[in-house]
Amino acid sequence: MNLFEYGRILIRRGWMVALAVIITAGAAFAYSKTQTPIYRASQKVLVQPSRNDLGLAETLRIVLRSYVEFLYTDIQAKKIIENLQLDMTPGDLRSDVTINSDPTTLTIQIDVDLENPDMAAQVATAWGQLLVDWRNQQNSDLRREDRIEATMLDSPQPGQYRPNTRVNVIAGAVLGALIGGVIVFVMEYLASNILKSREELEHLIAIPVLAVIPEGRGE
Repeated sequence: MNLFEYGRILIRRGWMVALAVIITAGAAFAYSKTQTPIYRASQKVLVQPSRNDLGLAETLRIVLRSYVEFLYTDIQAKKIIENLQLDMTPGDLRSDVTINSDPTTLTIQIDVDLENPDMAAQVATAWGQLLVDWRNQQNSDLRREDRIEATMLDSPQPGQYRPNTRVNVIAGAVLGALIGGVIVFVMEYLASNILKSREELEHLIAIPVLAVIPEGRGE
């Protein structure tokens, strides 16, 4: 088949592709609307040495991950639950929290995903404050030039994290187009094995057809 023939197939059976797109995109939209919205609030904490020292900065990049491990524990989650009087277990709270470090910017980001956007922001802020308080406690026993300061950046602004209706609908439409296209070309392939006219038979066997038995008619 050449591109022209493919185009003819799509024009003739394009309604099938369009129908598949409508069905899958509509199903994705309906599914998204039935889901409970989850909101994400993110708190960034800048961790930096108190003096410009390359060796100290490189050491901090290495130990930054250990700060994440310190924060992401049941002990710290329990403190958040007690401070905010949350009705959940430390394990449940930790399952809604993601903590990552970025050694290039010396930051730690705390992402909190909850159904209540205000509560998500409060948890993210409180968790970041834990790191700040811990570093202040550690710094109290160090000389000023050896201290590592932790500073909260901005305030968490919660926004809907999932479901992402737009992305789901687009993904559903793409899937529908693929499914519709497969169905069309499978049907076209099956139909190509059926001879529909005398001319097609002559083209296939390369000899002229001398006679054709007419279709039977009822009495």
